[in-house]
Amino acid sequence: MSSAIENQLHELEQNALNQISALADLAAWEETRRSLLGKKGSLTGLLRGMGGLSPEERPRVGALVNQTRERLEAALEERRESLKRSEQNAALASEAIDVTLPAPPLPRGRRHPLMQTWDDMVRIFSNLGYSVAEGPEVETSYYNFDALNIGPDHPARAERDTLFIDDDRLLRTETSAVQIRVMENTEPPIKIIAPGRVYRRDAVDSTHSPIFHQVEGLLVAEGVSFGDLKGTLTTFLQQLFEGVSKTGNLQTRFRPHNFPFTEPSAEFDVLFNGKWLELGGCGMVHPKVLENVGYNSEKYTGFAFGFGIERMTMIKYGIDDIRLFYENDLRFLAQF
Repeated sequence: MSSAIENQLHELEQNALNQISALADLAAWEETRRSLLGKKGSLTGLLRGMGGLSPEERPRVGALVNQTRERLEAALEERRESLKRSEQNAALASEAIDVTLPAPPLPRGRRHPLMQTWDDMVRIFSNLGYSVAEGPEVETSYYNFDALNIGPDHPARAERDTLFIDDDRLLRTETSAVQIRVMENTEPPIKIIAPGRVYRRDAVDSTHSPIFHQVEGLLVAEGVSFGDLKGTLTTFLQQLFEGVSKTGNLQTRFRPHNFPFTEPSAEFDVLFNGKWLELGGCGMVHPKVLENVGYNSEKYTGFAFGFGIERMTMIKYGIDDIRLFYENDLRFLAQF
């Protein structure tokens, strides 16, 4: 009787080992484990046959059954670890990135049209010998008004026109304050432009914004004349709008005006596609402004000018609404 059980154990073990080595996944492994070692498994069935053994045979056969169980459990555990590694490797392979493949294309950014015009202006004036100066956007009343000969009763100092932070500080209304700061710390000759953001209490419409960008220029030296001013602006405008005018040759004109910080003062226009368009203001630096920074107004003269970058960009690209610059609509921005 014991010999028959021993033969069955040997045959069961061989078949089980072959079955275990052929397992393809963990689900099949679990099913095989139950069929071999579970309560209704093959090995458990053999144990039930031990009831017909003599008391002397039972310990020996029981030991053989336990040894067979241990070998099957070890084989199952080894196969389970192997299957787990295979599944992990397969998962990693499915997540692998082929670094030899070309990267997906990224959309190319581009300069905002205002910044394109800004860069063009800086480039042109740099070629004319001007350097770029910067200053704070939060200014004092002295630099924004007093030093520029804008008296306490001037309309620009009213709260309806200017964004005041307190009694003495405000958001600069123009970059002219930069000119004062530079002159205070520099002896003539001076040749600068001051591009930057400025603020005014304007209602938003197609041509006005409470925040916009401006470029101002200043030249101070001995013997500077209004003719130098006109020649500089004419040269600048012809280069900025090169290829834009239908006539191919821009004409400029200067109209008398009044600015507290220049004397004489003028507004300058350009004949653009048959129409005169106002671009900005200019004039000879007022002697009082020169004296405010400690210059000898009998020895030195100079000119100053200023214009809005938005205005120049609208003319250059044929844009009719200033609000388009700030809406961040990619359909609009992608055109430039």
